[in-house]
Amino acid sequence: MRVEDFKYQLPDSAIAQEAIEPRHDSRLLDTRDMSDHRFLDLPSLLQPGDLVVVNETRVRAARIAGRRRDTGGSVELLVLEARPDGLWEALARPSRRLRPGIEIEIGGITSTIVEGPDEGMVVIDLQAPDVEAAIARAGTIPLPPYFHGVLDDPDRYQTIFARNIGSAAAPTAGLHFTPEVAAGLQHREIEIAVVDLHVGIDTFRPIAAEQVEDHRMHTEWCSIPGATAAAIAATRVRGGRVVAVGTTVVRTLETFAEGDGTVSAGECETSLFLTPGIDFRVVDALVTNFHVPGSTLVVLVAAFMGDRWRKAYHVALERGYRFLSFGDAMLAER
Repeated sequence: MRVEDFKYQLPDSAIAQEAIEPRHDSRLLDTRDMSDHRFLDLPSLLQPGDLVVVNETRVRAARIAGRRRDTGGSVELLVLEARPDGLWEALARPSRRLRPGIEIEIGGITSTIVEGPDEGMVVIDLQAPDVEAAIARAGTIPLPPYFHGVLDDPDRYQTIFARNIGSAAAPTAGLHFTPEVAAGLQHREIEIAVVDLHVGIDTFRPIAAEQVEDHRMHTEWCSIPGATAAAIAATRVRGGRVVAVGTTVVRTLETFAEGDGTVSAGECETSLFLTPGIDFRVVDALVTNFHVPGSTLVVLVAAFMGDRWRKAYHVALERGYRFLSFGDAMLAER
């Protein structure tokens, strides 16, 4: 499959440059009949007995300005995740002249490059008693590169479900939720369950290969608690649907999928790349934002919806929907 087949014309004017308040006033396109709604209407578009699954990851204040000890040159690090050996993966800029052994001072932390660079990626040893606390003090929330607006509150780039620190970007479909939406779901007897996927750098980078099959997905940590696995099993028994909020939830659920449409509980590293032709075993409906042309996220949406994704994107652009991280959303079914 050609990556070109998953691209579309996205004018700059369609990219959201401000965060709508309240969050649930963002628009929601129901792609089943191409009708327009507010996100606050989501509960009325679902059925009693459905299960809504959200990602409870929290964005790390991972963008850190540093300085090389040897030359004094500036280096920006996007700290991604800790490895089992205690070292950390990071995206460095500029990275061309970095080598193992070079030390970088970042907010009072001494970090030493251990491996890399490899396509801008380095492995670093962050020397601090409490690394997460040190990163939180030194860093800032890494907003998407195409967002040029200003957030009055950095927590606007966190979902109301955010709990576990570990992501380089927000699971943006969850940004539309408010307590009012959650209460509306409860009133409709629609439960909410959680998973956790630590969003990595594939959110920021396009597919570089010409063929979709040649793209290498970055590995991300994900987990499903026992309570969520039980909630999905109960949903199957009562005939409800599993509604994934965002592509990260889709990837997590399908990573742990069982043959009967349920999931197993657990945690793992996943590099699952959902492409057209794949069999979705768990997710019945999807709430998602409108994504970057030619990205893995568009490929996933196309895998889920088939060619209908093109009509949905065309309608959204024609009707003035706002795209990307702080933009509007759509509801889709298989």
